[in-house]
Amino acid sequence: MPAPVSKPDDPALLRIEGAIATITLNRPAAFNSVNLAIAQKLEQLAAYIEGDDAIKVVVIEGEGRAFSAGGDLQTIGAAAEANTVTPVVGELLKHYHAFIEILRRMPKISLSSVHGSAAGAGMGLAFVTDLCIAADDAKFTPAYAKIGVSPDGGSTVGIVATVGSRRALQIFLAEDNFTAQQAYEWGLVVKTVPATELKAETRQLAERLAQNPPAAIAGTKSLVYAAANTPVKQQLDAEEHKIIMAMNTEEFRLAVKKFTSKSK
Repeated sequence: MPAPVSKPDDPALLRIEGAIATITLNRPAAFNSVNLAIAQKLEQLAAYIEGDDAIKVVVIEGEGRAFSAGGDLQTIGAAAEANTVTPVVGELLKHYHAFIEILRRMPKISLSSVHGSAAGAGMGLAFVTDLCIAADDAKFTPAYAKIGVSPDGGSTVGIVATVGSRRALQIFLAEDNFTAQQAYEWGLVVKTVPATELKAETRQLAERLAQNPPAAIAGTKSLVYAAANTPVKQQLDAEEHKIIMAMNTEEFRLAVKKFTSKSK
């Protein structure tokens, strides 16, 4: 299937360079807030990336001054006034949550590259990806409790698994916002860099991740996400299955040959 062709006014753009795909949230005038159009486009792009075996890493970034302001409150507010929240938000989240599901299950590494503000579902997106790199002046804003709602957009999926329930409750209920440095200290961000170096540092990290053979990426990701909720025997069986699968690849045979030749 040919790659989707991105037009400049699309709500999300796709760029593929070798083994790295980049999705750019492209509603800068609305701080990349999530409406139905961007949710549908993100689902479409993620589905394509999942099916392209040549892609090993997907980077998610935001155009303009922010990573993402979260849900589009103009759309949601209008639905609340019209008493149509259930169908409007339900349809939006059907597509947006499908996008999140694909990110989590795809046998590729997802890397969010965060600058400016990441609020609400935008914060959730930053931390539901497998890894996050952030500009040192990035700001994360939970936003949910202040407007009387609970988290969505994968916010609890990524954050709770990383920081635990107690810190997650602190983030969602007691923090107005927090810095990239705090996010790094809590294990939510793998690295903070000067804002002017974010794109270059993101590319460097993505290229490093893409050096891993596909079997290593796929097996490691699925095992790590399953570990917390899988009985020990079942997890050990899965480890056995995944490593034997990886050992039957040409990449493994070449890597072992290279390693053993060095040790002689």
